[in-house]
This record gives sequence, structure tokens and C-alpha cells, in this order.
Amino acid sequence: MDAAAGVRNRKNKVASQKTDKKQQHGEKETEEHSDTLIKKSIEQLKHLDEKINRDSGDGESAPDTPPPETAPDDASTASTDSSTPKKDTSSPKPQKKSKMGASTAMAKAPPPPLELSLRLDGMSITLFLLSFVTRVWKLDNPKGIVFDELHYGKYAGLYMQNTFFFDSQPPLGKQLIALAAYLAGFDGSFKFDRIGTPYDPLVPVSAMRVVPAFFGSLLMPTIYNIMVELGLSHYAGALAAFLAIFDNAMLAQSRYILMEGILMFFGLFGLLCILKLRRFYHQPYSLPWFCCLIVGAISLGACVCVRYFGIFTLLLGVGIMARDFWEMVGDRKVTERQLFGHFLTRAAIFTIIPITIYISTFYVHLSLLYKAGPNDNIMTSAFQASLEGGLASIISNQPVTVVHGSQVTLRHTHGRTCWLHSHDALYPVKYQDGRGSSHQQQVTCYSYKDVNNWWIVKKPDIEELVVTEPQEPIKNGDIIQLVHGLTSRALNAHDVAAAVSPHNQEVAAYIDYNVSMPAQSDWRVELLNPEHTDGYWHAVESQVRLIHLNSSQALKFSGRQLPDWGFRQHEIVTDKIIDQEDTIWNVEEHRYTRSDDKKEREKEILRSEMIPMERKNLTFWSKLYELQYKMLFNNQENVAGHMYASEPLDWLTLKRGVAYWISANSNAQVHFIGNIVIWLSGTLALVSYAGLFIVYLLRRQRACYDLSEGAWNKFCTIGEVFGIGFAVHYFPYFLVDRTLFLHHYMPAYLFKLCLLAAMVEHGHDLLAGYLKAPRLAKIYLGGVGVWLASILSKTKTLEQVRCWVLGPQPSQVIEQEAVLRHETRLISHHLLV
Repeated sequence: MDAAAGVRNRKNKVASQKTDKKQQHGEKETEEHSDTLIKKSIEQLKHLDEKINRDSGDGESAPDTPPPETAPDDASTASTDSSTPKKDTSSPKPQKKSKMGASTAMAKAPPPPLELSLRLDGMSITLFLLSFVTRVWKLDNPKGIVFDELHYGKYAGLYMQNTFFFDSQPPLGKQLIALAAYLAGFDGSFKFDRIGTPYDPLVPVSAMRVVPAFFGSLLMPTIYNIMVELGLSHYAGALAAFLAIFDNAMLAQSRYILMEGILMFFGLFGLLCILKLRRFYHQPYSLPWFCCLIVGAISLGACVCVRYFGIFTLLLGVGIMARDFWEMVGDRKVTERQLFGHFLTRAAIFTIIPITIYISTFYVHLSLLYKAGPNDNIMTSAFQASLEGGLASIISNQPVTVVHGSQVTLRHTHGRTCWLHSHDALYPVKYQDGRGSSHQQQVTCYSYKDVNNWWIVKKPDIEELVVTEPQEPIKNGDIIQLVHGLTSRALNAHDVAAAVSPHNQEVAAYIDYNVSMPAQSDWRVELLNPEHTDGYWHAVESQVRLIHLNSSQALKFSGRQLPDWGFRQHEIVTDKIIDQEDTIWNVEEHRYTRSDDKKEREKEILRSEMIPMERKNLTFWSKLYELQYKMLFNNQENVAGHMYASEPLDWLTLKRGVAYWISANSNAQVHFIGNIVIWLSGTLALVSYAGLFIVYLLRRQRACYDLSEGAWNKFCTIGEVFGIGFAVHYFPYFLVDRTLFLHHYMPAYLFKLCLLAAMVEHGHDLLAGYLKAPRLAKIYLGGVGVWLASILSKTKTLEQVRCWVLGPQPSQVIEQEAVLRHETRLISHHLLV
């Protein structure tokens, strides 16, 4: 039984194995069948889609390819059976190529080796032409110097004559004006003396004014394209450009030899290139991507090279790129290596290119201006010596090494230009506050060349004031005395409070009154750059501090002005804080004393001028460094108490304009003032955007989504570009300690103007999209039309041009600004109500 049972078990096991194999085979067949059905379904869908595509059309023309003749099932079967190769036994038949096949064959043809395509934007061209016509019509009128043409025209003339001038702003804009003047044949002989002076017929006024007119005209299509690039409609872009074209202030700034039109174009065009970079997010390192990045860097760098305030536009562009890069960081498809490459590329381009442009403009500037000019005394002695006919006319033949017996003039090296000076006048016995003085001879810092600026270098152990044989050169660390050339009194300091700076010690020329106040006239020479002169004190090149031996304090220019008893000259003191720029001096003029007779020395000092021979060499980098320092710390544009000066808060409501030009023979004038309707509407748009943004943000926090995600993103982008753009160009002026005018507001005003056009479109979108009120939207558009009509009615563009040609009526001149102020108050009152 056990054997029988074992046999049965083996049979059952074999049977079960056969059953399992049959089941597996059945499952396999089922899976194959299901796969076949899926393939058939896919093929049917493909043919159905193909049929739909072939049968569909534009309703006006028949499809190029006829529908398939086989049924979908047959087609799917044929496609399924196509996996097994079959021999084609049918005879070949000639086939006709359809139009679709021909076009496909043409599309697959290889591209030509060089292909150029031209695409013109009709709206941009129209805006440019319209703007250009309004800016160049009667461009040579008025035929006199208008406002800051006094400066920029003068600079162009100095470029023509290779004469050095000092200006606290970069030179690119002035170089463009000078280039136009050079091409027009200007020789620079005309003197730009004062505003209103008639131009000489030889001055190419139109050629010089066409440069800002051209850039001001290019600004309009740039505004339009920025609006479109931010996702706003073409109508909004055209509206922004329209507002800019018909604003009087924008027109005036681009009709004359001024810098604002050039500045604003370079700034906005650079921003446009950065915004267009977003189009090529998925095509990094392509030719268009590099073009946008490089051209944007060039344009923003040029913006800084026109005026330093353009650096805020550059920072805005960098901020937009940083915002886009931050979005890229959140993209998981971009690897860390790619992120690093993007960061490195953008940082390199926006560092190297602007710096290269900046240095290049100054290289051209310093290469052209190699002759001495009206402002070269602002520069250091070494810089002046590098100019042809400047300080070289004085120091060309002078000795280099300062020795015992040297006659020198000591110049304050940094900051205000003045020379160590003394004269035969004493400090008062008592000052106004009751403090007593040393009653010694006054020592001051005098801002003009004078015979009383001469001092004689003397070693304490040598009595004679003449140069000894052999010579006794002064080295770093030597002890010296300085004897005033005409009064023969030694530079001295006592423990007496200075006249205007009582926390410092008074400096005087010592008079021996036979009282208990002995002379303390020894000074230690401390060279700041001894490595350049082998440790010896050299004229012009050496920078030196004079340390009072008794008090260990440094001779210092305090920057304070003395009262009338000091002839309003600047105070000289000693200060215990040695390491500061106002304690640095250098020898400018230098010669050796040959006679010990006082009368002969006086005659020698009075015959101080020398014949010019050659200029001193100074490297470009040294001149660039000094010029940059002077431009940053010598502000010559600050004119205190100007009758047309204004404050930043006044700009928002157009409280005060500027008289640019007034005819000396008639009532004709040019007054810089904006369109009051656009001006106040723009200020209202700023407030409206800020209010709406806060409301939207609060409601979104409570899950109330008034705007779609796309509309909200566009609204935020408008604020990021135009709102922040206005802020960074406006609020820094509250921190500026200088005289301001309305034209300083123009870059910020341009961003406000663009925000105004964007808010006009946003209002229409709210009515038509969010509120679903088409009638209200139409009424709103009608209101916008009335608003534009009021802008045209208030614009003075055509009237201004008539005034340039014919001159306004006398009553018009008197009443123009009074009417403007009344309208401003009236509109402001209605807005507040």
C-alpha cells in the first residue's frame, strides 16, 4: 500500500506540474492577447487623430492629403502584421507626389550656410519718428546758450583745444557732444560765458543738440518695448511712450546740450536687454542669450559713464538678474554645476564690461586733455606738472631734491587747494569768546599763489639760510625748521588753543617778545612714500607730514575759515591725530637760496616765475586714481541759494520749474516745467499701486484670490521694475547734501510714468476681467480718452516751439507760472477731496 500510495503521489505531482504549466501558458496567452489589444487601440487612436487633422481645416480650403481608404481596423491589423516581414509581390506603381509631400521635402532641405532675416516693429519706428520730429524741428532755436549748455558746450570746446578741465561727473556724454562738434568742424574758439549769450555763426549748435535729441528719441521705443516685455499690452506700451513724447519736461531735456536724455536712454535700454534675457531661459549660452547679456552690460556701463547717478540703474538691472537667478535656483532641472556657470558668467560680464567701458572713457579723456586748463589747480602738483603749460611752466627747471637752504611752497595735497602762508599780521590778543592767543604772526592756508607762500628749509644746527657746499639733503626723519621767506620768522607751535578750532594747537610764525615763551620751531619730516625717492625729500613727488617735535602733533589744514582779522583765509593748526589726509603736504615750487642777504632773498622770491620747458611724465593709472579721488570729494556743482533750486518733495507735485533761457532783447523764454496732468496722475498712480498691492496681499493671505496667478505675477513684476526703479532713483536725493533742481527728478519720473500707463491698463483689466462689467470697462476707456485730451490741452509743446521762434506775449510770460501754481493747487485739492 505504501508503494501504491507513493505511485499515486508521484502521479498527482506530475499532474499538478502539468496543470501549473497549462495555467502559466494560459496566463501568457492572456497577456499577449491584452498587449495586442492595447497596440490595436493605440493604432486606432493614431489613425483617428490623423483623420481629424486631415479632415480639419480653416473652413475655406480642402485638406492637402486625402483621408485614408482603409478602415481603422484594417489599418491596425496591417500595422500589427507589419512586425512580421512579408514579401511584396505586387507590381510597382507610379506614385504622384502631393503638395504636402513636396512642402515636407522642401522643409527637410538643409539650411543655407548664411541666412539673414529682417523684422521691423512698426510701432517702435512710428514712436521714434514722431519723437524725433518733435525734438529736431527748429533745433537751432533759441540761438543762445540755454541753461547747462554753458558747461557742456564749454567742455566740448575744451576737448577741441585739448585743454584740461575738471568736472565731477564721468565724461562719456560730454565726449559724444564733442564728437558731434568735431565732425561739424567746431574749433572750440567760442567762449561759453553766460546763459543767454548769442551763439557765433561758426558754432554748430544743431549738430551738438542733435546728439541728446537722437538719444531722447530712441528712448520712446525703448519705453514701449519694456512695457510689452513685462507682459503689458501694446496699447499700454504706446500709452507710456505717448506720455513721454508729449511731456514738456522730457521734450526740453532732449532738445538742448544736456545729459539727461543720453543717461535715460542707456539706462532703460540696458534694462530692456536684461528683461529680454528671460526669453532665452531654456537656451542658455546661445547667441541671442549672450547678445542680450553683453549689450545690457554695455548699455548700463555707459549709463554710469554719463552720470554717476546711473549706478542706481545699473544696480536695478543687477537686482532683476539676481531675482531671475533666484528663480533658477528653484528649478530642479538645472544642476548645481549649471547654476554655478550661470552665476559666474553673469558676474564676469557685468563686472568686466562696465569697468572696461569706464576706464576706456577716462583713457580717452586724459589722452585728449594734455594741456593746462582753468581747473588744473584743483589737482595735485604732480598732476599739474604732467600738463603742458600748467605747473610745468613753473617747475620745469627747478631742482628735485630738497636740501638745507631750499625755498619751497608747501601745498595741501588732498581736499581743498591751498598753500601754507604767512603775512605780517598778528593773532588778536583776545578772541571774541574771551580766550587769549599767543599774539604771534598769523599762519594760514591761502587758496591763491602769492609771494607770502614761500618758506626756507633750514637745519637747526646751521645758521646760514643759503645752500651749503656740499649740499645737505633732507631725508625721511630729519629735524628741520621752516623760515618764512619775506618776514624771516620760523614756523612755530605752542600749547595755545587755536583760534577757530580750540581743541587743536595754534600755529604761528614766532616773534621773540622776551617773555617766558621760548621758540618751539623744530619739525620732523615724515615721508609717506620714501620708497619712490630713496628716502630723500623731493619736490612735487614726495608726500610729507610735518610732526611738531615738542608736542608730537602734525601740521594740519583744519578746513575752518578765520574771521575778518585773518582775512577770511583758512586756519592752520596742529593735531594729535596724525594719520589723516589733511595733514599731508607736498613741495610744489622749489629753488635753492643763493644769497644770505635778506633784501636779495626778497627780490629772488618776487622773481619766482620760470620759463616753461617740458611737462613731467605721470602714468595713466596715477592720473586716473587722483582724478577719481578729486571727483568724489570736490563737488563743484553745489551752488548754494539758487533761485530755482527745489527739494525732492516739491518734485512730486511740480511745485517749481527752472528758467532755462530768457532772451535779452525780447520776452522770449524757455521754461523747464512738466505737464501738470501727467505729473499729478503719476503721483496718484504711485499711491494707487502701493494701496492695491497691500490690499491684494492681505486678501491673498486670507485665501481670497482677486487676481489669477498670471495676473498677480504680472502685477508684482510691474512693481519690481517700475516701483523699485522709481524708489532707487528718487529717495537717494533725500540724502544728498547739494543744491537740487527739477531735472534731477527725470530718471525717477520716467519710471513713474511707465507705472502710470501700467495702472491705467490694470484698471481696465479689473473692470473687464474681475468684475465682469463690460459697460463699466467701456465707460472707463471713455474716461481715459477724456484724460488724454486734458493732457493734450495742457501740454505746452507746440506753444513752447512757437515761443522759441517768435517769443511769447508779455502777459503770457508773467502769468505762465502763476497759472501753473493755481492749477497745481486746484488739482491737488480735488485729489484730496
